[in-house]
Amino acid sequence: MEEIKMYLDECREMMSKAIKHLTGELGKIRAGKASPAMVESVMVEYYGADTPLNQVASVSAPDARTLFIKPWEKSVIQNIEKAIINSGLGFNPQNDGEQVIINIPQLTEDRRIGLVKQAKNECENGKISIRNTRKEINDALKQLQKDGAPEDDIKRAEDKVQALTDEYTKKIDDILSHKEAEIMTV
Repeated sequence: MEEIKMYLDECREMMSKAIKHLTGELGKIRAGKASPAMVESVMVEYYGADTPLNQVASVSAPDARTLFIKPWEKSVIQNIEKAIINSGLGFNPQNDGEQVIINIPQLTEDRRIGLVKQAKNECENGKISIRNTRKEINDALKQLQKDGAPEDDIKRAEDKVQALTDEYTKKIDDILSHKEAEIMTV
């Protein structure tokens, strides 16, 4: 049935989006290595409006312990420094008149454990999203059955939805174990 196929495609798409969102969130969790994604969420006051950092400057990581933030206008350097200090990321920015430099300190064992907990929390949120998708699609399939779709077709579709749920949950577990190893590596 065409409607069942449509629901299964929607299920796969929604679960893929959950994985994509999760990988984006985990990218923000630093693993001792400098990455431009670490300051992605910083908002800088720019002409009276809060603006994302990547819209007022370019961010690069020339090595594993340093971030360079080169603003497109030198007048914004002070605002970038202030925004980074107030962001709660724990960085101490410096500027050389041309750009803002952030030296990334080595992670302590306690901080690594805290980051692993944060990563596990993000992964659990991803699993919740996938289970919610499964419930949504199964409810839609049950409604199709009430509207006259064959019970066997609905049962097969529900089995496929469960298989997708298992597949994407396993992907999340794999992503978590990879991230955990990355964080705990000194």
